[in-house]
Amino acid sequence: MNNNDIRQLEPKALWQHFYSLTQVPRPSGKKEPIGTFIADFGKSLGLETLRDEIGNVLVRKPATPGMENRKAVVLQAHMDMVPQKNSNVAHNFETDPIQAYIDGDWVTAKDTTLGADNGIGISAAMAILESKDIPHPAIEMFITVEEETGMFGAFALQPNFLQGDILINMDSEDEGELYVGCAGGLDANISFAYNEVEVPEGDVAMKVSLTGLKGGHSGVDIHLQRANANKLMFRFLKTAVAEYEVRLATIDGGSLRNAIPREAFAIITVPEEGIEDLIDFVKECEELFIEENKSVEDNITFTIEQIDLPKGLLPEEIQDDLINGVTACFNGVFRFIPELPTVVETSNNLAIIKSNGKTVELKSLIRSSVETRKEELASQIESAFALAGAKVVFTGGYPGWEPNLKSPILKEMTKVYENKYGKTPKVMIIHAGLECGILGTHYPKMDMISFGPTIRYPHSPDEKVNIATVQMFWDYLKATLENIPVK
Repeated sequence: MNNNDIRQLEPKALWQHFYSLTQVPRPSGKKEPIGTFIADFGKSLGLETLRDEIGNVLVRKPATPGMENRKAVVLQAHMDMVPQKNSNVAHNFETDPIQAYIDGDWVTAKDTTLGADNGIGISAAMAILESKDIPHPAIEMFITVEEETGMFGAFALQPNFLQGDILINMDSEDEGELYVGCAGGLDANISFAYNEVEVPEGDVAMKVSLTGLKGGHSGVDIHLQRANANKLMFRFLKTAVAEYEVRLATIDGGSLRNAIPREAFAIITVPEEGIEDLIDFVKECEELFIEENKSVEDNITFTIEQIDLPKGLLPEEIQDDLINGVTACFNGVFRFIPELPTVVETSNNLAIIKSNGKTVELKSLIRSSVETRKEELASQIESAFALAGAKVVFTGGYPGWEPNLKSPILKEMTKVYENKYGKTPKVMIIHAGLECGILGTHYPKMDMISFGPTIRYPHSPDEKVNIATVQMFWDYLKATLENIPVK
């Protein structure tokens, strides 16, 4: 037996399904292969299987004998995964399987995101549908599309598609915690239009590369204060332009709106006589970035190399406005919840900055559990870039999930956990966008909760899931379903 084969892990039913998911490409934006895979699974069991117009999949399984009088449960997860990889890796998320392996107490992937977010939730629901000996009430497995890019599947849900009384979302990432609320979000789309200008005579081209940052989930990990590659790169650029006569040709920082940017690359020009001074300055910046972030980052690399001249440059006024706008843009934790001072209330992640010769496009994701605070931070960001002459458009706003501490399923799952593990689970609000907030607008009377195993560094190539907590998650799910109250 291969000691690195995740299919040997317990619970085998769950891990075997998770392995199958790693073999099906499912990056956000490519919903057909994974949607068909899940729907075919439901049909293979002879269960009622539906797909709505946007591609959400619903599979219904009747209650086991003796459980027919219990409330019906929706087991909910999302099918897409965040496609993040290290830049030196040749991996195509649309065609290549994820190479998952066992690393001590964890399962992780080779140089890419693992997809435990939210593949573990899907796998658990599939194992419940397939089971023949697990007592449970009527079950609906509801798997949404495009959660990571804008929660489009949840937004598109139609009334009466779901019939359950209780929704158990399996998309949170700390064992022993029950989530009853989450942050809402808003995308800021910022753009600078320009026409390229010629490279000054006597300039040479250099490429600066900032790599090795940890990145992570822009909600769950934002409080860790990890370095943002875009902010560091523009910190360098501001001084480089002011003191070394540097001009900016292209910028490419970050890749996903909901991931803390780990890498940034810029092509610049500099007068030939200034090359050595600029190289020295890059080295100074690398040392500074390492020193300032030594408690949260351990692999920052900032390098410079000479390359061929680019076709053109950003005009100086656009270059300067862009640098000033990015420098002024707030990034990180904006405010903690006063009543829960360790829980983030409001934050911003300056996620993506890319130029294409005609425009510079920036994307930022604002999160908050308080709608007015979200609006306040959005206004600040809009003001910073409006003063810099950029166009700012907000899209993709979604509501938070307001906590209900008197929730019946919270009460029941707390009791089950205490009986099973001899301790009380933590009741939490997550600083990330769970679909419960949106689903609750469609089904306001549905009782909802979220839980899951321990996942670390989602949305980054360091993503990993703790093996022991997957077993606990599975056992807890089975015990919960067996103890669902009567209608």
